[in-house]
Amino acid sequence: MRTTIRLEDSLLREAKSLAAKAGRSLNDFIEEAIRLAVLSAAPAYAAPDIPVFTGGRGVRPGVDLDSHADLLDVMDDGVRMR
Repeated sequence: MRTTIRLEDSLLREAKSLAAKAGRSLNDFIEEAIRLAVLSAAPAYAAPDIPVFTGGRGVRPGVDLDSHADLLDVMDDGVRMR
């Protein structure tokens, strides 16, 4: 896509210089800078905390790791005991 942006003269000179030193076009340099800014602003994926283990002593009592229902109960903080 083609667009027009306004940059301070000194910023544009610096960007052109850095792009040239890297052997890249100004367009590629700016595109990569924007891509990095967008990626760093995106929230990082964090795996959900599923407390099926307790204090390094193994699986919580009553939680069967082969049972989807037991794992769902643990995720909902309602551990079903057998």
